[in-house]
Amino acid sequence: MPELPEVETIKLGLEKLLIGKIIIKVIVSDNSLKSFPNNQFDVNKFMLNARIVALRRRAKILIIELSTAYSLVIHLKMTGQLVFVDGKYRFGAGHPNDSLVNRLPDNSTRISIKFKDEGVLYFNDQRKFGWIKLLPTTILNDKDFFRHHGPEPLQKNFTSYVFKNRLLKHKNTMLKAALLNQSIIAGIGNIYADESLWLAKLHPKSVISNLNDKDFVRLHRAILEVLNLSLRAGGSTDKNYVDAYGNKGNYLKFANVFRREGQLCPQCGEPIIKIRVASRGTHICLNCQILK
Repeated sequence: MPELPEVETIKLGLEKLLIGKIIIKVIVSDNSLKSFPNNQFDVNKFMLNARIVALRRRAKILIIELSTAYSLVIHLKMTGQLVFVDGKYRFGAGHPNDSLVNRLPDNSTRISIKFKDEGVLYFNDQRKFGWIKLLPTTILNDKDFFRHHGPEPLQKNFTSYVFKNRLLKHKNTMLKAALLNQSIIAGIGNIYADESLWLAKLHPKSVISNLNDKDFVRLHRAILEVLNLSLRAGGSTDKNYVDAYGNKGNYLKFANVFRREGQLCPQCGEPIIKIRVASRGTHICLNCQILK
């Protein structure tokens, strides 16, 4: 599943191409109602002939706002793709299989959204876990998925004070588990949790109640640094995701611990190891990261 930097990279790429386009047709492939769980009346009234006015991201979800005050809410899950083709060039994002470059639609295409200028946005998904939902824009923040997510870590109001207080509501929780908890902070997954904890010199099994003020500030700063670095690099090179132009992100080339087990820590030279924390594979340097 993509993490915050991957979805943000996709959003930044697609908004350059889709804003202002008018939807004239939606084709849903056979047996794809799970991928597009919307009734035809709503599609006809609120999606067809609507203009795309904005793209947003919330946590790991992409939101395409329409001129009808409805939005297309998109979750790519594990193998989803968004591929835009307009006859001049091709633009792909998501699971890096051959559908990014082959003729579309193909066997993995679940939804095709056609625009007035003949461009088409294809939603491909081999495993059929992803979806596109058409919802009133005004109710999105009230939907359980959005309401139960924590603040966006890259917004200006996500200060170290806010971060500290959200973590302290789970004071008996291990740090790694807290960072993966989307109700505390939105969008952080396994890669960026490991990298942030290494940079902050904190062991992932540290209990939140044992941290001091300097620890909270250091971890907050590390999260912002790691996420921004990944955004500049176009996301991670995790096998399921590429950047908005179909190129692999290159963040993991610069990762310090994630998937580096057996290699030497760039800070101290001791071997990086892999353990299990919060039921997830976790990469750490036992010499640098302090257990509290």
